[in-house]
Amino acid sequence: MQKSERKVLENGCCPFFFCEREVFNIAKANGNQMINDDIKFSKVRLIDADGQMVGIVPIEQALKSAEDADLDLVCISPNPDNPVCKVMDYGKFLFEQGKREKEAKKKQKETETKEIGIKLTTDVHDIEVKQKAVIKFLKAGDRVKINIRFRGREMAYQQQGYAVMEKFAEGISEYGQIDKQPKIEGRNMVMFLVPKKAK
Repeated sequence: MQKSERKVLENGCCPFFFCEREVFNIAKANGNQMINDDIKFSKVRLIDADGQMVGIVPIEQALKSAEDADLDLVCISPNPDNPVCKVMDYGKFLFEQGKREKEAKKKQKETETKEIGIKLTTDVHDIEVKQKAVIKFLKAGDRVKINIRFRGREMAYQQQGYAVMEKFAEGISEYGQIDKQPKIEGRNMVMFLVPKKAK
């Protein structure tokens, strides 16, 4: 039985082909990560499949070690002065790396901006209800836009709007902080709150 022949594919795939009962492990160069015959260093520091440091060996010996183990030789550190290569199953490595990346993306929560509207004359009870809703959003990691809509002659009381915003922010200060100070946008005054940063 002939030894497995490793070839480099340009399309980035690492499939397994069965031919005369042999498994041909096809690897590639992934960006700066050199694989098998792609490695051009004359000597490398070799780590075997068990994670043991073998030492500095000729590239031919390193490639033979990988071939004898029916695995790949992967350059994990392409430093010209001290290139390090490891014997591993590169296809399995890419598969597990992809799984880890997918899991990480699932755990990452995209920040949403929620909006809460309050009135210039909102009473204490209503303010407390709105503050509880904002606190819930902040605890979930969301950004919150607070909006006051000035109606009719209320535009003459913009200073009162700033005071309402300041008092509202104080009420949630344990859980959040001001991201953008209150400002006038047309007939609206808006303020943005974000979760409080851990000290």
